[in-house]
Amino acid sequence: MRQKSMAIGIDIGGTNLRAARISATGEILKRISEKSAPDPELVLGRIADMVHQLDAPEVAAIGIGVPGRVDARRGTVLSGGYVDLASVALAQRLESMAGKPVIIDNDCNMALTAEMARGAAVGHDNIVMFTIGTGIGGAVAEARRIVRGKATAGQLGHIAVDLDGEACKCGRRGCVETTSSGTALGRHIISAGLGPEVTVDQLFARDAAGDALARGILDAWARPLRAAIDTAVAMFNPDLVLLGGGLGGAAHRALANAPALAPWYQAPVQPALLGDDAGVIGAGLQALAAEGADTATTGARRVMTPAKTAPAPASPSARRAVPNRRAVLVNGIPASGKSTVSRGIAKRMGWPLLALDTIKNPFLEVLGGGDREFNRTLGRASYQAIWSLVGEAPSGSIFVVDAWFGFQPRQVLEDHLKRAGVVETAEIWCHAPGEILAERYRARLDQRLPGHPGAAYIPELIELAKRAEPLRRGPLCDVDTTQPIDFDALTAWLRTTLPS
Repeated sequence: MRQKSMAIGIDIGGTNLRAARISATGEILKRISEKSAPDPELVLGRIADMVHQLDAPEVAAIGIGVPGRVDARRGTVLSGGYVDLASVALAQRLESMAGKPVIIDNDCNMALTAEMARGAAVGHDNIVMFTIGTGIGGAVAEARRIVRGKATAGQLGHIAVDLDGEACKCGRRGCVETTSSGTALGRHIISAGLGPEVTVDQLFARDAAGDALARGILDAWARPLRAAIDTAVAMFNPDLVLLGGGLGGAAHRALANAPALAPWYQAPVQPALLGDDAGVIGAGLQALAAEGADTATTGARRVMTPAKTAPAPASPSARRAVPNRRAVLVNGIPASGKSTVSRGIAKRMGWPLLALDTIKNPFLEVLGGGDREFNRTLGRASYQAIWSLVGEAPSGSIFVVDAWFGFQPRQVLEDHLKRAGVVETAEIWCHAPGEILAERYRARLDQRLPGHPGAAYIPELIELAKRAEPLRRGPLCDVDTTQPIDFDALTAWLRTTLPS
């Protein structure tokens, strides 16, 4: 039996989502990344897809570093920034999708965990860490344990350095995030009359050449940070202060001209070493520690409990003990060609096909149609009927489901899948330019039953085509339906993705 000595670490950022398979010693074994998004459902779907790509029998658990305020012990996100996951039961939903225990924590706590294990804080017991990026994050370790207080201690970006300063998103004024973050540096540059394209490296070069304007900008950026560092040193008396994040090295360099303000409040200040890898390494190590019940080290709580065991056990022998149904989600907006794709797959694979219109249309025929609102109501009922049929099927069944899955909230689908005992899905995303979809829809207007939207829907369909995106729930295959459909490639992909 293979020892489960690995974890998947995930770092959620405003620009990128990073994930990696991590060894027990913090080594990155495999890494991938995706673009981030402000939509929490999109982020969750992309994370689930990355987990699927990184999963292996040796993976014991998943750790996620989340920007914002996180209650790690309860496994909940309290508030966030660009990617605000407070409205999403992130840990529970990913655990349900992946079948592995999930822990979450603030992304800076994850980064500090990594720096203590493999980075600049190796050999130190008491550390304060500031992460300088779009905002300013923070983390504190005492005796190598992350300090959390009641829940969210370590929000060092909200140390006040100017009571009459800029308003901060936390509701106060003059937090160091408003003066010394990357966003604040951009404001300092513009306020000095320079263009927004000026970089921090250019400022250093101009300062070295004797440019007083550049020196003034760097001072305005660094001195409030020095005050915040001095405050943190007075509070925690650390062995070391680390500066991480995308601008951590630059901030460390700028502090050379902003020495400690008082002799009592001093500690060595160094740049972090692990860069963008810190978040995923720390998340993986925390997940392994939590899975090993070493909460004294991490303080993070395993989210999985007996009442919330995952519906997708990892081993074949375990799968036989629970419903083991699977589904191919043929997804796409109206007229995207998903019906052609789903019928072709069902014919070649021999799997039963359930389509939204196949269930809905007989009711429209018998009831004589209705208005658009009635059509939507009937669509929701038909959607529920599909998953009720799946839930009644024998364990081991695989269904092809043809629907536009974006017509209802994502959580509705997740709830249906859970009740139906669907433990694994693969998605086929069918798409074409909006103008082509409009032509297809217009050509079929006389074939549509009363109750379906008419020609007035076409402008709305074109706009929908611009913003529609796949679920990104599990493995994803992209199909451009303006091109001949390669069913041989599709079926080969399905046999690999959902083997019998």
